[in-house]
Amino acid sequence: MHSGTQRTSAPTIPTITAFERSPDRGQGLSRDMRVRWALEEVGQPYNVRLLSFEAMKQPAHLALHPFGQIPTFEQGDLVLFETGAIVLHVAQHHAGLLPDDANARARAIAWMFAALNTVEPPILELVTVRILERDKPWSSERLPLVQDRIRERLVPLSTRLGDAEWLDGAFTIGDLMMVSVLLRLKPSGMLGEFPALSAYVARAEARPAYRRAFDAQLAVFNATQPRK
Repeated sequence: MHSGTQRTSAPTIPTITAFERSPDRGQGLSRDMRVRWALEEVGQPYNVRLLSFEAMKQPAHLALHPFGQIPTFEQGDLVLFETGAIVLHVAQHHAGLLPDDANARARAIAWMFAALNTVEPPILELVTVRILERDKPWSSERLPLVQDRIRERLVPLSTRLGDAEWLDGAFTIGDLMMVSVLLRLKPSGMLGEFPALSAYVARAEARPAYRRAFDAQLAVFNATQPRK
């Protein structure tokens, strides 16, 4: 339940930062989407402060995020950066994204870290090869190597998921983060090689909380486009 953009609010309502003009053109791939989705899943209202690329490198934002990136999360005296840390904090302070059982809770957190530390790195490499390095003479040779590294992660992930709805029982932060990572593969077409994972991502995209978060970030992008 996105409560507006650039509005002053009570300290109890968190404020996150996001791109003023997202480079993904509203496709939901920017990292603020992960935080928006988590907040929507737990029913926590939030405010958004939009930043230009120039503002992200200014002292005011660097005080919140030392690497000058988005998103950040501010609530009262608490300031957080890094999507994993923010989403985990949200899940720990609201019902809905972590199981009550201690062991299941620990497994959900393990899956979140697996998404960020094991599955995402080679996928980010693919983004680099396809976009930032595509004009390099060695790009065509490097691309299949990176794709193979991604498959080395997706094969066991798909096997583990099998025909289950989610990774470990009910939907958790593990699924939220894993789907967020897998969505980065959509433009490449690689996700289509794994029907179980494609269906898994589609189920997550159909969740009402995901749709609300997606629509909120898309509205920001649309607002920056010239009227026809």
